[in-house]
Amino acid sequence: MDEHTALVTGAAGGIGAAVTRALAERGTPVAAVDKDTGRLTELVDKLTVDGLPVWAFAADVTDSADVESVVGLIERAMGPVDHLVNAAGVLRAGPAIQCTDEDWAATFAVNVNGVFHMSRSVVTRMVSRSRGAIVTVASNAAGTPRDGMAAYAASKAAATLFTKSLGLEVARHGIRCNLVAPGSTDTPMLRSMWRDEAAARATIDGNPDAYRVGIPLGRIASPSDIADAVVFLLSDRARQITMHDLTVDGGASLGV
Repeated sequence: MDEHTALVTGAAGGIGAAVTRALAERGTPVAAVDKDTGRLTELVDKLTVDGLPVWAFAADVTDSADVESVVGLIERAMGPVDHLVNAAGVLRAGPAIQCTDEDWAATFAVNVNGVFHMSRSVVTRMVSRSRGAIVTVASNAAGTPRDGMAAYAASKAAATLFTKSLGLEVARHGIRCNLVAPGSTDTPMLRSMWRDEAAARATIDGNPDAYRVGIPLGRIASPSDIADAVVFLLSDRARQITMHDLTVDGGASLGV
């Protein structure tokens, strides 16, 4: 059994579920947190049947009081949280000038405020223990403009700079804060943008009309590809890495 306890937000989503499984398969006890209690229960039931150490905790990361309550509950039930993965995220696609106030607010509520609420709650406790590691799942869109994804890109850019700034502040306490920036990954979020299965090929090939260069490696990432990067940055193998943004996009952002 891993000596660390991990908390994963957005655990019922594609990447969050993959991260939860990857950590649990390495013996890490995982507190799986999500707002969607139905999908969360389904995930945890499946993983526990497989003999993995995962427990479900329902919470809304956009609600700071709810976050503080669930973090306290997790620490009382499972012990100190040493690893935090901010994987909760939403996407409201469409042209920037057609983005509604509600779309903008909902995007930032999860992708930015959720990262802030959870990181603040967990890191406050980590500081008193002088240890811990955080990984925020951002996006390659945080540094590369994407047609029809202005709100999403802006929110991920904000989450990226928040996580790096937090990492600078808490490095003196032995706490590391890093990011994984996925590109196109085979998740329900990505598939919600597809009209048909031909869209997968189009994602790989790129779209000059939308100034997208495609994916040089010729494949869409699986959630496990992202999870492997997250697990590495949480591990002691990355003990000298902090404030780093690890892009996992098959070369789609051309290494920028």
